[in-house]
Amino acid sequence: MNVAAKIVLLYFGVQGYLCSERQTYVFDDTDGLGRRFDGIGAISGGGATSKLLVNYPPKQRDEILDYMFKPDFGAALQLLKVEIGGDMQSTDGSEASHMRSPDEENYERGYEWWVMLEAKKRNPDLQLIGLPWGWPGWLGGDTGDVYANPEQTAMYIVKWILGAKSKYGLHIDYIGIWNESRYTTTYIKVLWKMLHQHALQNTLIVAADDIRDWDQISSQVLTDPDLANAIYAIGVHYPETNSSLLALDTGKQLWASEDSSRTLYLRWNLNYVNGFMTGTVMWPVLSAFYMGLPHQGTGLMNASEPWSGFYTVPVGVYLAAHSTQFTRPGWTYLKHGSGVGRFGNGGIYVSLVSPDQKDFTIVIETVNDHKTGIPVASENVTLQLQGSLATIRTVNVWFTQLNLDNLTDSHVFEKQPPMQVIDGKINLSLGVNQVYTLTTLTTGGKGSYPPSPPSKPFPLPYMDDFNDYREYEEPYMISPQTGAYEATQVGGDHGKVMRQVTTRRPVSWSTWCPIEEAGVSLAVVGEYYWSEIFIECQVSINLTSPDRAEGVFLAARVDHGGCHADNNTGVFFYFYPENKTYLVSSDLERKHVLTKGNIDSVYISDWNVIGLFVQGTTAAAFVNGQSLFHETSVPSTVKSGFAGLGTGSFGVADFDNIMISDPKEGLRRMKASYKKQNT
Repeated sequence: MNVAAKIVLLYFGVQGYLCSERQTYVFDDTDGLGRRFDGIGAISGGGATSKLLVNYPPKQRDEILDYMFKPDFGAALQLLKVEIGGDMQSTDGSEASHMRSPDEENYERGYEWWVMLEAKKRNPDLQLIGLPWGWPGWLGGDTGDVYANPEQTAMYIVKWILGAKSKYGLHIDYIGIWNESRYTTTYIKVLWKMLHQHALQNTLIVAADDIRDWDQISSQVLTDPDLANAIYAIGVHYPETNSSLLALDTGKQLWASEDSSRTLYLRWNLNYVNGFMTGTVMWPVLSAFYMGLPHQGTGLMNASEPWSGFYTVPVGVYLAAHSTQFTRPGWTYLKHGSGVGRFGNGGIYVSLVSPDQKDFTIVIETVNDHKTGIPVASENVTLQLQGSLATIRTVNVWFTQLNLDNLTDSHVFEKQPPMQVIDGKINLSLGVNQVYTLTTLTTGGKGSYPPSPPSKPFPLPYMDDFNDYREYEEPYMISPQTGAYEATQVGGDHGKVMRQVTTRRPVSWSTWCPIEEAGVSLAVVGEYYWSEIFIECQVSINLTSPDRAEGVFLAARVDHGGCHADNNTGVFFYFYPENKTYLVSSDLERKHVLTKGNIDSVYISDWNVIGLFVQGTTAAAFVNGQSLFHETSVPSTVKSGFAGLGTGSFGVADFDNIMISDPKEGLRRMKASYKKQNT
């Protein structure tokens, strides 16, 4: 019998189900306390989920960050997990690695440093977690096994932690192993040893971030004292609120180290009631990636339009506040049966005390969410405070009443008059779909800003010459799906350009994320519903470099991104300057060729302007202002999608002066370019 089943039997069996009379529930610390509370947080990354936040107008960007991290304002998150980038696809995009070879380190790359700094600026007590989703190819060697040399892989992680401290003054509180992937106990112990060798003993290990599997790592902890000593907490992804008896036997802290952020019940509370989980980290903190990419709308907040400033604040932000604003990591739960458990009619309650036992918080919820599997009904209850809690005379009250049929009609996180505690008793009439916070804390607040600007389509024409970015910065609107793109200074007429820099296949995080197997790099931009579009860019490949890419491409109607972008359909125009050929296909992997040929009549130089025009069922491609073919027919199944660009293999290639427009502007530009080429 799992932990959840035992608890349900305890409370439903003793008190009955669908109780009609007032029931009394005791809150008592006389016989000691439960487990230490580690916190509630969310994930930036896994992958590229905060990509578009950086480019939001400063006003709206600050507002979004306040809603997430500012104490006593919104979600007031206590934990922030970020991806340790590996230049590989990790769900909705790829994030940059800090080490692209054994002897190279760069802590300017990527935007997770900025996210952490902004979060800590708002809440200095926020605790930080790092976790790799994948690895740059060199760590896997010839076999792709990052554990073949555990010291090398551990040093890669340790250097990221050290870089966070030396470059940005950020202390990483917790470190994971490898997102939902294979682990070895040898690696975990090597990582622990290396952390201590570099005076990072205060960075604690959470292992092993597998999906719903508590028992493998738990059995190893129980039989290996050195492993038990290395691990602070056992972390599992999407545990469905249950742990296991074997996990409990380890005595370790138990975490839902990745969990869903879009449920209307307070998942972190049910995680403790059912599974004794003391930390819950939701994925993702923001849906700040293009509409049309996988899992859009799953974040605590939605912010995918930096061009308009539009964002939304779902009710989940304030549901989190019921717990996060009135607890702190380091508080302690009361024991099950003495302040943690289920009401007779299906609701749940948890209670926590501060380390000095001066403050006390109860969170009650009766949300009738089908995902809990247990229906909820109204109930009259008495909360009986005993032990040291009997001295409490008043509690402050925050209340939510959800309307599940129309969430906008809900009353969410509203402060109520203080409630008197008489003879240690608090009487409540609990309805359905309610949340209460009862607390001795006098802090807390429902912060808000005026509505964001209205939603707008991606503006065209879109142009970028990449000169305004910092060196190594990822261009704001270019969303890498595989590979890595960053601003690079090349001098001359071009100044800074965007360079694709991944030169070998990364080590992927999951067998069901096969995009890297396509052997290409891909970035998307714009709207997923674009159908008629023109895209133009200057491109350059250093043909003398051994790390050069095998051609470049522009694309239209790229129908999806994410882990399965390898089976993309669209219109892909590949340009190969080395052998002066081209190819147009209706798929990324070039299995369905629409047309191909030699480029005999066009002068090919170090930098070349290539363009792709798609309108209706026809496509045309251009190099240096000259058409390569009259027209080619586009399959009727290739209807709409993102604009895109990339390289025909992993390897270095440069892009500059990208321009995306409607077909009319594209025709005008191509005619002007053709005229210039011939004068």
